[in-house]
Amino acid sequence: MAGVYVHLPFCPYLCPYCDFAKWPLRASAARNYLEALYAEIESEPPTPAQTIYLGGGTPNAYDRRALTDLLACLNQRFPGAHEVSIEINPELVREGDLDAYREAGVTRLSIGVQSFEPSEIRVLGRKHTVEQIGAVVTQARAARIESISLDLMFAVPGQTPASWRRTLQAAIALGVDHCSAYGLTIEEGTPFTAWRAREPAAFFDDAREAELYEIAIETLGGAGYEQYEISNFARPGHRCAHNLNYWANGEYLGLGVGAASYRDGVRSLHTRSLEAYVAAARARKAIPSEAERLEGRRRVGEAVMLALRTAQGVGVSEFKERYGIDVLEDYAPVVTRFARTGLLECVGDRVRLTRRGTFLANDVCGAFVTFE
Repeated sequence: MAGVYVHLPFCPYLCPYCDFAKWPLRASAARNYLEALYAEIESEPPTPAQTIYLGGGTPNAYDRRALTDLLACLNQRFPGAHEVSIEINPELVREGDLDAYREAGVTRLSIGVQSFEPSEIRVLGRKHTVEQIGAVVTQARAARIESISLDLMFAVPGQTPASWRRTLQAAIALGVDHCSAYGLTIEEGTPFTAWRAREPAAFFDDAREAELYEIAIETLGGAGYEQYEISNFARPGHRCAHNLNYWANGEYLGLGVGAASYRDGVRSLHTRSLEAYVAAARARKAIPSEAERLEGRRRVGEAVMLALRTAQGVGVSEFKERYGIDVLEDYAPVVTRFARTGLLECVGDRVRLTRRGTFLANDVCGAFVTFE
């Protein structure tokens, strides 16, 4: 198994823009969930894994003993991982936590920061302070955690080009190894959906959002971070291996409520009902899930879409060997159309987005998925 993802869905508070499978932290629910998660882990045959990723939710809403015990179980069931990641909120880090994570095998922290501007932090419903961000990075360095990543967000209501630059420069000044820079997405059913309906002018249009994206590319690139994927920037040697496997259309196992897996050409998604997940897993029954087998052009189209998100793009020979498809021939109308408009380029054996193409990546990638 290339990657194992473990979902820990509890949060001390719920951010108004997030639609992940998550619930307010309650001690009894959190205990019951861990029991169910252990049962699901034990139902999987021991299998070596390259990466393990604890996401959420807010994984460090659990105390460090719960997390280190969980990591020990995962490392025993899925041995050999060279990258073990955990997502954390900075305000929940307690003294000794990061040392304990490192001793349990964690090599990579993904810190939910979003912004270094206090007003933007409040708009996003986050509870940390700017000082706590710096303190956690310092503690992570002292704990000798190999890679430190910050999640940052642009197109936040009230954000300006100047404030976004300040956030990026603050991240760079901390010397972190990796930055993920995501545009705010308004998800149906979240409080931000209702806000946008009341006050659409508070949110960014495509042109203003593109301006902030350009600032991220220039600022992080100028500081020595390589843009190796549309939203991800890393110093040499610090790319996220777990996510690289997703973009390479590799296999992965998802554990926990709402978790996704891709194995043997079948994509599956666990139920987002916390009660249904816990009941099934604790009873050692099949977890309610949706599944579909990706075959033929659809499978290839999705693989092209994922590969185009990366700086390397699509390797024509690699795809022909793996899928029996010549991307240049079988998708000639799509490749030709976007090459003529300057959104795709063919360089040697590779097809990849141009700089301008990254701003319209959803349109370009989507065309390969829907091409018949």
